[in-house]
Amino acid sequence: MSNKTTKWFTSWFNTPFYHILYKDRDDTEAHAFMDTLTNYLNIPERGTILDLACGKGRHARYLNKIGYNVTGVDLSENSINFAKQFENNSLRFEVHNMCKPYHKQFDAVFNLFTSFGYFENDEDNLNTIKAIKSNLNEFGFGVIDFMNSEFVIDNLAPEDVKIIDDITFNLKRYLENDYIIKDISFTENGNDYNFQERVKAFTLNDFETMFEAADVHLLDVFGDYKLHKFNAKTSERLIMIFK
Repeated sequence: MSNKTTKWFTSWFNTPFYHILYKDRDDTEAHAFMDTLTNYLNIPERGTILDLACGKGRHARYLNKIGYNVTGVDLSENSINFAKQFENNSLRFEVHNMCKPYHKQFDAVFNLFTSFGYFENDEDNLNTIKAIKSNLNEFGFGVIDFMNSEFVIDNLAPEDVKIIDDITFNLKRYLENDYIIKDISFTENGNDYNFQERVKAFTLNDFETMFEAADVHLLDVFGDYKLHKFNAKTSERLIMIFK
């Protein structure tokens, strides 16, 4: 297997094109979700939050703005270098691999917007959950906000085209060996680019198995950003609260 496949996320997430393709993501919805989630978890005032796979730090920055002491970590050096301009005495960013425990404990560890299931090696997915557990203090909560794979597979749009900043992105989506795959191809300045996103189509059942293996306790499962009950057929998200 080529290194390109094993580590697709290290190259794609490090390109400016990744951020161009997804720049219209809805911040309003994301902020409302952060408000709802932190209220629901009752995180103490100025409580500490680890944002795992924080990207360029947009959620970490908002969590900091509403009063929390936030550490954002991500594997992408480019993203972290960008995020560092926003640091203050209660907001910091660091390059870190989420399969390994971070050196601190927190009131909450958030893994948001399907930033899980990238690894080819199942052990790495399990290690990420173990790492989250070790990064929680005794009152802390872990949150994994994943897609509802069943719903996504049922509603997969095989092809579409997005034109953003004069770049025509051709997107193809399909299921292969338990991975939901998105092929992304485009031309810019006469150069052809091809990238691929691969996310393991984990179900709630799969997570329950991993949680058991990591010795963490699943407390709640929600199906959307307003924290409505999870329904395998109709929910868009799979949001799990554990400790």
